[in-house]
Amino acid sequence: MDNMIPLLAIFSEWALLILRVVFGLIFVAHGWPKLRNLKGASENFNMMGFKPGALWGTIVAIVETFGGLAIILGIATEIAAILLAFDMVVATIWKISRGQKLVGGFEFEILLITVGLALATLGGGVYSLYVL
Repeated sequence: MDNMIPLLAIFSEWALLILRVVFGLIFVAHGWPKLRNLKGASENFNMMGFKPGALWGTIVAIVETFGGLAIILGIATEIAAILLAFDMVVATIWKISRGQKLVGGFEFEILLITVGLALATLGGGVYSLYVL
């Protein structure tokens, strides 16, 4: 924090809150449809090669939905962020194994990994409901 521009440093907790909310919303937006349609999620995960799809689809749906909500609220931010970052590591590896390139392929996933790791190390900040 010593290298921050002093004027901007007063906004760091607000920036962390915004980062948390946007990161969490992205995962809720992707996890909630999976949770609402576990059968479809199961079929998709089977087609992608994650078998049994019912197990992996359910785990991902729960982690993304409730992990995203936890991040938004600032509840166990570090744990939720690690789980979500790992989720994106798996997605990135899967995309690379399918021959996808960085641009138009897995750039979004590595951005989410980075944000997840940042939140896991920084925590939820002062505008959190619970700090570990």
